[in-house]
Amino acid sequence: MKTPITLEFSGGAELLFDKVKKHNVELPASEKKWTIGNLLLYIKDNLLKERPELFMQGETVRPGILVLVNDADWELMGELDYEIQPNDRIVFISTLHGG
Repeated sequence: MKTPITLEFSGGAELLFDKVKKHNVELPASEKKWTIGNLLLYIKDNLLKERPELFMQGETVRPGILVLVNDADWELMGELDYEIQPNDRIVFISTLHGG
């Protein structure tokens, strides 16, 4: 069964995704539960259009990118291990600014 979620990118992060701020995504059915860790790899392979080094560092998001799950800081939700639920809203906000 597919898992519908909403992904949002702002604070400049949307520039890496063809300037599209909101993506309604149906994650493919999987034997393993979807976690944010799996989701980041999915985003990198399927949605990210340019400069992955500005969004990810290793297996996680770069420092300076705030991640919210249903308006709560992902640090309170278990970060990479959070198990995604149908209709979750996951927001990535870049706090990185050039000068």
